[in-house]
Amino acid sequence: MLSLFKALLNHLGYVIIIAFLISRFSIFREIVQKGKIKRINLFILALFFGSLGILGTYIGINVKGAIANTRNIGVMVGGILCGPVVGIAGAALAAIHRILIDTNGITAFPCAMATLIGGYLSGKIYIKSTMKNRWLYGLLGGIIVENISMSFILIFSKPFYLAFDIVKSIYIPMVLVNGVGISIAIMITENIFEAEEEIAAKQAKQVLEIANKTLPHFRKMNKDSLNEACKVIKDSIHADAVAITDCKIILAHTGSASDHHTVGMSIATEATKRVIRENKIEILENKREIECKYDNCPLKSGIITPLRDKENVIGTLKIYYCTEKNIGSRDITLVKGLSELISTQFEISKVEKIKEMANKSEIKALQAQINPHFLFNALNTIVSFMRFDVDKARELIIDLSTYLRYSFEKEEIFVSLSKELQQVRAYVKIEQARFKDKINIIYDIQAQPEIKIPSLTIQPLIENAIKHGILKKEGEGVIKVSIKEKEQNKIFITIKDSGVGIETSIVENLYQGKSKEGSVGLLNVHNRLKLIYGKGLEVNRLENGTLISFEIDETY
Repeated sequence: MLSLFKALLNHLGYVIIIAFLISRFSIFREIVQKGKIKRINLFILALFFGSLGILGTYIGINVKGAIANTRNIGVMVGGILCGPVVGIAGAALAAIHRILIDTNGITAFPCAMATLIGGYLSGKIYIKSTMKNRWLYGLLGGIIVENISMSFILIFSKPFYLAFDIVKSIYIPMVLVNGVGISIAIMITENIFEAEEEIAAKQAKQVLEIANKTLPHFRKMNKDSLNEACKVIKDSIHADAVAITDCKIILAHTGSASDHHTVGMSIATEATKRVIRENKIEILENKREIECKYDNCPLKSGIITPLRDKENVIGTLKIYYCTEKNIGSRDITLVKGLSELISTQFEISKVEKIKEMANKSEIKALQAQINPHFLFNALNTIVSFMRFDVDKARELIIDLSTYLRYSFEKEEIFVSLSKELQQVRAYVKIEQARFKDKINIIYDIQAQPEIKIPSLTIQPLIENAIKHGILKKEGEGVIKVSIKEKEQNKIFITIKDSGVGIETSIVENLYQGKSKEGSVGLLNVHNRLKLIYGKGLEVNRLENGTLISFEIDETY
């Protein structure tokens, strides 16, 4: 028994190889994180883990006509990490092979049946377990399946005395090695994922910290401000030089080689031209690939990535080092994140100028309400999602950029209803990400999307309902936005919340043209509506919440 135990224990080496190999597959990563995956990929994974089960049979040890093996490790690891389809299909493949390889073997049928049960059980474990306790379920599941296998051998294998002798010889080694082997494979795989996710989270946090530091510089969008933004990036990622170009000239360059990579000069390197032309990132690992025509250029490696406005290339971000650097995937991921950040900030800044917006007094007053705490909290929320749900974090970055772009760029007095609601939805999604099920919103839109309404009208009222209504009460809250065509050329808009209810003093001050702390946005919207239509907001405190309504007359 001891020699068998040692032999099976040696086979655990292939478990380590399994754990490493499967952690490299992107389709495997998606399904381990319980994301959606195509059926063809499930088939590939089932084939892979089934093959591992077959391998476990092939390297097994003959014990009195039976095969002491590690087949169930591959099968159950597949099911526990990838779900019922992979578990059952992989088990079926390994079980059929077990019968075919030893059709008349004394333990062929019982072991095949136990393998099928193991595949089914592993799928159940996938559904019930979490990332933190899968290894424990794997250990228990492996022990249970091996016990079932031993029981089947005793029940179905003949003669009984030989079956009993086989079980007595292989029971302890098989139960321990397979149970522990499944647990080890799961732990190693998930530890690799956790380490990589932690690195990704740190990179995401770094990108967001850079965003926070560079945002003031990108708002100004001139030579000095772009150089300052490049300096922030250079210092933050420990590069030797950072540059930003448009499609023709260098807009900013800070760090090494500033004496000949100067602002305003035309793009000279073929690498940069290729990035602009092909819309693909370029990795430069030596001085020859940089292609600088200046003989004494100290730059010896770098990354050039396109900056985009939607799908169109509008320039490049260039990160340089003064050593020949072996640029890895982490460096590339970080620079890609920075390029997306800068592209978004370019979009936010490209249309409007602060000086022009100052001429719109109502819009300026609303812009002043963009609370830096809201921006800070939104960034923190995005950082928290980076570790567990990268796709959700990306969606929130888009929502935040939509919110900021609308708030900073709009100078029109009137915008389409669809544009106004786009900003409302972006704001609400960010707040819902922060407070989860606390905030629920219902949209009842029965009006044409091209209808023109005063800009920044609905969002301040939604914000007021969340901050001063929903968040001040216990439990969940609901906001209903209703927009209906009341009669020809007239639109009736209501915002109803189930919060604590507006204070009577605030309503009285509103109608008197006075603002109380926390109600500046309410007063601003009220005054603008009165200025345009002659009638402002109608505000009513309800038994449970607040109802705010107003009319839009398209004839104005």
